[in-house]
Amino acid sequence: MSDYKVDLAEIAFNLRHVADLDGLAKLEEFEHVDPEVVDQLLAEAARFAEEVIAPLNRVGDTEGSRRLADGSVVTPEGFRAAYDAYVAAGWGALSIDPDYGGGGFPNLVGIAVEEMFTAACMAWSLCPLLTQGAINMLHAHGTAEQKARYLPAMATGAWTGTMNLTEPQAGSDLGSVATRAVPQPDGSYRLFGTKIFITYGEHDLADNIVHLVLARTPQAPPGTRGISCFLVPKHLIDDDGSLGPRNDLGCVSIEHKLGIHASPTCVMAYGDEDGAVGFLVGEENGGMRAMFTMMNHARLSVGLQGPAIAERSYQQALAYARERRQGRAEGTPAGGSAAIIEHPDVRRMLLDMRSGVSAMRGLAYRNAEAIDRAHNGADPAARETAGEQAALLTPLTKAWATDLGCELVSVGLQVHGGMGFVEETGSAQHYRDARIAPIYEGTNGIQGADLVGRKLTMRDGAAVRDHLAGVATTVESLAGVAGLEPVRDRLEAARQATSEAGEWLLAEDPPQRLAAAGPYLKMLAVTTGGAALADGAVAATRLGDPETAQDRAVLARFFAANRLAAVPGLLAAVTEPDDDLAVAGRRILA
Repeated sequence: MSDYKVDLAEIAFNLRHVADLDGLAKLEEFEHVDPEVVDQLLAEAARFAEEVIAPLNRVGDTEGSRRLADGSVVTPEGFRAAYDAYVAAGWGALSIDPDYGGGGFPNLVGIAVEEMFTAACMAWSLCPLLTQGAINMLHAHGTAEQKARYLPAMATGAWTGTMNLTEPQAGSDLGSVATRAVPQPDGSYRLFGTKIFITYGEHDLADNIVHLVLARTPQAPPGTRGISCFLVPKHLIDDDGSLGPRNDLGCVSIEHKLGIHASPTCVMAYGDEDGAVGFLVGEENGGMRAMFTMMNHARLSVGLQGPAIAERSYQQALAYARERRQGRAEGTPAGGSAAIIEHPDVRRMLLDMRSGVSAMRGLAYRNAEAIDRAHNGADPAARETAGEQAALLTPLTKAWATDLGCELVSVGLQVHGGMGFVEETGSAQHYRDARIAPIYEGTNGIQGADLVGRKLTMRDGAAVRDHLAGVATTVESLAGVAGLEPVRDRLEAARQATSEAGEWLLAEDPPQRLAAAGPYLKMLAVTTGGAALADGAVAATRLGDPETAQDRAVLARFFAANRLAAVPGLLAAVTEPDDDLAVAGRRILA
């Protein structure tokens, strides 16, 4: 057993009063989403996370995955049994299209369950995460035959999926991808090349792995315009749907990493012999469009790792602070010692963690809701608006939530003092595991570039203006609500500063926007997270539950004073000319 406990009340509150699950259930596609059924589902997911997955976290870190001489990969003890239980319970199919055996629940519900599983054991959760993304991509871009052949087994989890982008010479620069795809007379392709950093590229959890691989066909144009996407299964599929011969691909090695030791990060070789058989997904040279369908899901899921791991770290730090006695606090008898939670600075650190996790969770859940609304509902205009909102929130969720997640996990380690630096406490593992999240699925610098290069300029800036108008509505809702006056003032100051920063960037050229991308993303994300907390505090007040209202008000006020209040100070980092970066910086860094 593990000491991790899912905070069901917190998750349910965010689903219904920060995001709008009940509103989603009114859409025709989700009419079957009964609130009572969702509550039962979440409770069972919590039990599964606590009892089945969470005990794997420590053994996964200490044992790690191993590559054997024959190229196979063995995951840590208990991982296969937990995955088999996951498949048997149908968790992988929760948000999948019912046409392919899925439950048809909103992505919002799936994200809530995913948070539980990620907090329970991040390394284990990465395999289902990548499979979900692969399902989304095939569902959107695959042929009818591809979907019929692969999606049912992937939906159950019987087969898993991967994303193969990175190569030794092509990290974030996908235009440099060199893997070759040679067309065959039967319409298939033969792939030749090497991919690195492939999460769960080889493992012993499932009988087949569906690799989605970026490669170039002959005479493809240079750069990203010439990239195509191919479905390359570990085992080819016979006409009757059974597994056929092993494809010409394999795991050459697995990386030795700072964290997530149980997740095999593989170097994959394609075509050591006659070439790995692959099938084109979508249009030739349209691989980036197809892959971004998968990456956008993955970026939200990676962003969710920020609050998930910070929640796990917070729970452990809180328990330690209640038990550890050190020094005297106010009211401590002479000669006695107080639990360290009695010291104001320790309470400050814990409340920083608690409020930050809640703000990140609210942002991620609203991101998931926007994705649901973008793909469902009868009103095309509403879907378009939601799609725009999802596009804007995704880089905020991925970048800010993972950066803040790392910061808060570090705070959790600090609460432990010297014992936090000792591996046996487990706090150090959270610190190591969380650090990958700002790096993979597009570094956070890339998220900032995406925000200022693509999202800020949507409709000439109108999409961001509309988003900040929603924050202004939140500010108005705070008027006259007792105890939330400081939140109102600080949220409005942050909104105004963020608006000014955005308008300034819209008038600048691309190099200046890129120089300011990091601080601008933080301004917009912290403001958005603060608005989510404020909306939750107002909603709690209206519920008529004094205790819940008081707790939500405390979280909103603390975040406003410690995070929102700093947003206007970032304005100078955005609007300062980039001369030092462009000229003097080059000399200093030479």
